[in-house]
Amino acid sequence: MDEIERFLTTPPALRFTFAVRVKVGPIQDLGQTARGHRRIIDILGGEAHGPRFEGEILPGGADWQVVRPDGTIEVVARYTIRSKSGALVYVQNDGLRVASPEVLARMSRGESVPFDSYHFRTAPRFETAEPSLKWMEHATFIGVAARTPDRVAIGFHEVL
Repeated sequence: MDEIERFLTTPPALRFTFAVRVKVGPIQDLGQTARGHRRIIDILGGEAHGPRFEGEILPGGADWQVVRPDGTIEVVARYTIRSKSGALVYVQNDGLRVASPEVLARMSRGESVPFDSYHFRTAPRFETAEPSLKWMEHATFIGVAARTPDRVAIGFHEVL
C-alpha cells in the first residue's frame, strides 16, 4: 500500500461538539407530490448544549421530508439557533432515516422505538456572521440522530 492509499483508507477521527434537542410539531402529510410522498414537520424550539457550543433553537424552522417508496425518509431541516452570547446560527441539516417497515409503522403511530432499531444520520452545515463561531462554517460534521414522538435529538460530531 502506498502513501496516498494509506491516507485515503484511514478513517477520519470524530470530535463531539454539541447536541440539540428539538421539539417538533405533528406531521403535516401532503401526500404524493411531484417529488414524492411529502411531509413537513414544524420546529417548535429546543436547546443546544455541548463542549463547543450552547444556545436556544428558535421556533419557525421545519423539517421537509420525502418518503421514498422503500420507506427511506429523506430529511432536510432548516432552523436557527441563538447562541448563548446572542449570535444567530443558521442550520441546514440533510439526512436519511432508514428503518424496517415494522419500525416505521410504530414510529408513524407515535410509539417510541429503540434508537438502535433504525439508522438516522445527517450532514449539517452552519452559517453565521459571528466571528467567534466561524469555525462552524469551516468544518465538516456528521449528526447521529434519534426520533421520539415529539422530539428529534442530534449529536453533532466534527470530522477531523
